[in-house]
Amino acid sequence: MDIASISKNIKSSVYYQEPMCRHTSWKIGGPAEAFVSLSCKEDLLWLLEFSRKTLSPFFILGKGTNLLVADAGIKGVVVSFSSDFSSYSIEGNVVKVQGGASLPQLVRATAEAGLSGLEFAAGIPGSVVGALIMNAGAYGQSMSDVFLSAEGVTLMGEKNNFSPQNTSFAYRFCSLKAEKAIIIGLELLLAPGDKNKIKKNIEAKLISRREKQPQGASAGSVFKNPSQGSAGWFIEKVGLIGMRVGGAIISEKHANFIINTGQATAKDVLTLMDIIENKVKTKFNISLEPEICLVGEQRGWKERKRLG
Repeated sequence: MDIASISKNIKSSVYYQEPMCRHTSWKIGGPAEAFVSLSCKEDLLWLLEFSRKTLSPFFILGKGTNLLVADAGIKGVVVSFSSDFSSYSIEGNVVKVQGGASLPQLVRATAEAGLSGLEFAAGIPGSVVGALIMNAGAYGQSMSDVFLSAEGVTLMGEKNNFSPQNTSFAYRFCSLKAEKAIIIGLELLLAPGDKNKIKKNIEAKLISRREKQPQGASAGSVFKNPSQGSAGWFIEKVGLIGMRVGGAIISEKHANFIINTGQATAKDVLTLMDIIENKVKTKFNISLEPEICLVGEQRGWKERKRLG
């Protein structure tokens, strides 16, 4: 059974040698050997079994907003939740979310329903599950504050349930990552609030983000903020604002953003990241840790902690 047999055995759409630059916010990345737009849980279980039997690498893609994909692409199977697996429902103060649901859409929907708790996420791109896995946050709040439960499937195809009692969180960290479970659904607990006030709060945060963050193809913040302060501040102070390598440039508006000006490669971005880390380490003795996830295999790929 080879990878070409996938499309013959599942209902979900399968694309071979699919350019990952079409599926990442950085618009960077070589082809996925097999790209599956997942439409049902049964297909997921079949794909997991296929991966085990053939020893094919298996990667779950969210909305591609915090990924740097190798120029050589990704071997094995890349699975992305389709619109058929991306719905959500609101029952009282509880929001039930499927694996591929969009975080920006959910922020708007909960505001319209008069539910408070996700205002901090206004302007954060990506999927709800992806935001939970990396415990995305802003303005002193994060996904851990609204997490109620999650349903996952292990790489062996076994069902796992998670709650605040058996899930731990920290800055840009969630223990669900270490569980290696594929989260196919979750529940968030919000609180009733004044719809107009919630919407005004969201709009204020969106305006603030537009003022502070650059436009263009990026993956958001490249590095975590160290305990000593803002990563962007340290990058600025070592004189790297506006530095360019190939098609990648360190933003003049926010130094912790690297922008793809049109033809950037993963090698370009990684070179800039190496320069940033070395300069900040040399001047401030601070080791910056990537907030993005590096996916695929590429010459020069450092052994970094993978978050995504």
